[in-house]
Amino acid sequence: MSTSDDDGRPLVDGRFRLVSRLGSGGMGTVWRARDIALDRDVALKEVRPPDPAAEDAQPGLTAQLRARAIREARALARLSHPHVVTVHHIVEPADGSAPWIVMELVEGSSVADRLAAGPLPVPEAITLGRQVLGALRAAHAAGIQHRDVKPANVLLRAEGGAVLTDFGIAAFDEATSRLTASGDLIGSADFIAPERVRGEEGNPASDLWSLGMLLYVATEGHHPLRRATSLATVVAVLDDPIPPPVRSGALGPVLTRLLVRDPALRPDGAELDRLLAEAAAVPADAVPAGFGPPAPLAYPTPPPHPYGGPTPLPPASARVRGRRGRLARLAGGLVLAGALGALALTQFLPKDGGDGDGKQAGATRTPGSTPTGGVPATAPATTPPLAAASHLTPAGVRTAVAAFRDATGVSTVKQLVVYEEYAVAEIPTKPGARTYDRYVYRDGRVSRQGVGGTIGSADPDAQPFDPTRMPWDDLPELARRADRELQVESPTSRYLIAERWTFNKDRPTLLVYRTNDYSATGYLAVDADGTVVHKETAD
Repeated sequence: MSTSDDDGRPLVDGRFRLVSRLGSGGMGTVWRARDIALDRDVALKEVRPPDPAAEDAQPGLTAQLRARAIREARALARLSHPHVVTVHHIVEPADGSAPWIVMELVEGSSVADRLAAGPLPVPEAITLGRQVLGALRAAHAAGIQHRDVKPANVLLRAEGGAVLTDFGIAAFDEATSRLTASGDLIGSADFIAPERVRGEEGNPASDLWSLGMLLYVATEGHHPLRRATSLATVVAVLDDPIPPPVRSGALGPVLTRLLVRDPALRPDGAELDRLLAEAAAVPADAVPAGFGPPAPLAYPTPPPHPYGGPTPLPPASARVRGRRGRLARLAGGLVLAGALGALALTQFLPKDGGDGDGKQAGATRTPGSTPTGGVPATAPATTPPLAAASHLTPAGVRTAVAAFRDATGVSTVKQLVVYEEYAVAEIPTKPGARTYDRYVYRDGRVSRQGVGGTIGSADPDAQPFDPTRMPWDDLPELARRADRELQVESPTSRYLIAERWTFNKDRPTLLVYRTNDYSATGYLAVDADGTVVHKETAD
């Protein structure tokens, strides 16, 4: 890099004057620059070399990544597509340092900026999806995978139309994935396909997963797998169920087909484009059952979808502690950045098989809380009252359970989530089957939401159970106790989860949740006989 004789500002390759930084990520920084030869503004990406510790662990990594960046930038430069950012030039420093990629400067905001103002209307999201898909298909045909499709990497031109930027030049793969000193993953953990998290290179289907997750966030207004930390999010991406979309209209069935963890089961680019085109042609009043917006609620602030609250499944820390084997597999797919990375990972692993403080699950004392009865009775002031027809009552839950059984002919569930106005269940495809589908019960009817997955015979906390044997008669008292003891200030969301639970010896367990708008979460874990075996307070 040289300097300009005019004002001393840096010049790259004696031609591109850096003006201002536009943004940066794990593998590079993008600058607004002035091409003094052609008198135009461009975007200049400085491809950041890997962490020195990674180079020490894998000699030659820097040269490998440099060659890859140049190869893919050259391939991109040959693409001509209205929704792919144009690559103008590649600067290859003679000293072998990281290259610079010169691209068109897209004047406009990103999809991430747009979503900060609220979800997209479904027709707008479908149009966006087809434009980004067109860019991906053009890149895939040229042998290029993007590897980091996310809202921040899709720009919206001021005159209209989306542009996909930051292709595999800033790849997140087995060579570059690592933890920073803070324990965060380089890359976008919440938009990466599960197979890439496991350390696989992936294929075009992996980019389509990322596109599907982008569209889910765009229409549903929340990310279904984002957790408090990057590592907890990665665990959720690998293993947690994805709730059926409820606000995505005609796009909902497309997302359900796309967001499956087996890449071989996802539609390819051509089929996905056909599905999106069909969804665009569906009238607003012909939305498939279960995919429309929720019915108006009885109180002013509507709660999210059962999985859409701050942590509608058991808190990420608890789920991670109960999945030592899964985290071990995850660790095998990540390259840790020295001792700090290893330390960050061990923070999520317990020292024993219990709750991480030396006590076994099932004890009535919860880590970080006082024994049952020792918490001051502080009833929240603004807990919404239950609606008269709430499913969070003994009769309401039993009605939903009976409806699921009648609609499917199966009397067991893998998991049951109950909200005030509807319930979601994962149900075997037939009695004794190892596969399951997802269903929603709402407004007196059951609708199938799509394929669920496979129930592993070696996974004891995933085995189906009979939901009629849960302590539904105890719900009124459990609700009062949750309001009194969980220390969730002004809870705005209440729901139940019934599933086999690791910390209760894999027995069917009822989890009674309270959350609020500030992501405070607490729950009671209740055995089938009504005994509270665990309590997780918000503090």
